[in-house]
Amino acid sequence: MTDPAGSPPPPGPGRTRQTSIYLRGLGGKLPAVPVAPAALEDAAGRAMAKNAFGYVAGGAGMERTMAANRAAFDRLAIVPRMLVDASRRDFSVSLFGRTHKAPFLLAPIGVLEMAHKQAEHAVARAARAEGIGMVFSNQASVAMEQVAATLGDTPRWFQLYWSTDDDLTRSLVARAEKSGCEAIVLTLDTTILGWRPRDLDLASLPFLRGQGLAQYLTDPVFLKTLPPTPPVSPIKPSGLDLVTALIDLMSAARRFGLSLTTARSAVARFTQIYSRPDLVWDDVSRLKEMTRLPVLLKGIQSAADAKQAVERGVDGIVVSNHGGRQVDGAIGSLDALPGVVAAAGATPVLFDSGVRSGADMFKALALGARAVLLGRPYVYGLAVAGEQGVTEVIQNMIAELDITMALTGCRSVADIAKAEMVRS
Repeated sequence: MTDPAGSPPPPGPGRTRQTSIYLRGLGGKLPAVPVAPAALEDAAGRAMAKNAFGYVAGGAGMERTMAANRAAFDRLAIVPRMLVDASRRDFSVSLFGRTHKAPFLLAPIGVLEMAHKQAEHAVARAARAEGIGMVFSNQASVAMEQVAATLGDTPRWFQLYWSTDDDLTRSLVARAEKSGCEAIVLTLDTTILGWRPRDLDLASLPFLRGQGLAQYLTDPVFLKTLPPTPPVSPIKPSGLDLVTALIDLMSAARRFGLSLTTARSAVARFTQIYSRPDLVWDDVSRLKEMTRLPVLLKGIQSAADAKQAVERGVDGIVVSNHGGRQVDGAIGSLDALPGVVAAAGATPVLFDSGVRSGADMFKALALGARAVLLGRPYVYGLAVAGEQGVTEVIQNMIAELDITMALTGCRSVADIAKAEMVRS
């Protein structure tokens, strides 16, 4: 199909990405990261330390919720439409006054230093190059101000875990505003850590080694609350465990210009105040008063909770079960999505949990999500090939979404929302 001037339509990012891979293949060069999702995860497992991969890839309990996330995608089938001119496709979306190049952002994932030493810096460079927004993790390896500088004008949001210290929460929110964040994403489903056998069997929690604490170790309010000497632990690590723990703590202390004693005190303080299991709906209203930014609630699975969120005046909802990492045997996020969308009305609903491909994104958008948060795949790309790995994962997601749109007769995200779907 040609336009009125007779020139052919542009190939689109899908065909462009395909062509690039195939042409490089003629010279014997393979992609930096595997394209197939299962192969990508396997490659990351080989690239990462056992405890690091267990932390990223693992789920709660018997990992039934992780399985439910994927099963929900498998049960939903796309019905392509033919003889529709979809030669030109626009998958941009508008969220809170910002037009995003594609209908997804990089989800907040903590402790990225376990995947790659450049952590958020590598992710931010890839996001900036590809024009994809990024949600800063509360449990980041790099302070939000530094990541913001790396991102330039690329959109960024901030994920908030509400600490038991309200002054710290206010400080984190204020820093997010100053860092150019365009939304606050309050995460509700991790008021305590889920039961995660992969981590427990390895007796490994990165925060106790000073990892994933960048937002805290650079926060003036948090640092002022530290005792002059760390509390005495009733458990005495020994041998190699003690040595590696001290090495990790010393590394964190050096990176943030702290003494080892201060780093030890910070870890102890963090474990005391990390999150609030007593959060209630009135706290959501308080958060709205703390910030001028839009507030999204992440972790909503119930239509009743979505309705309450709208009544509280939240600006957006993220349907998520934390990638299956919190409650074993919970509903798959895609199964929860339609009910939440219906209850939310005009309030934007985003989707998270179980997304592994551009076709997965298409299905979530077809069920009413305004956009998607992409998690584990980009971390796997980071582990395998650093910045280039994240870049290629982003390009692959965009390419497959673009091709799926072309082959189903969808010219825009609005068309995807009207696409015919069936459940098997």
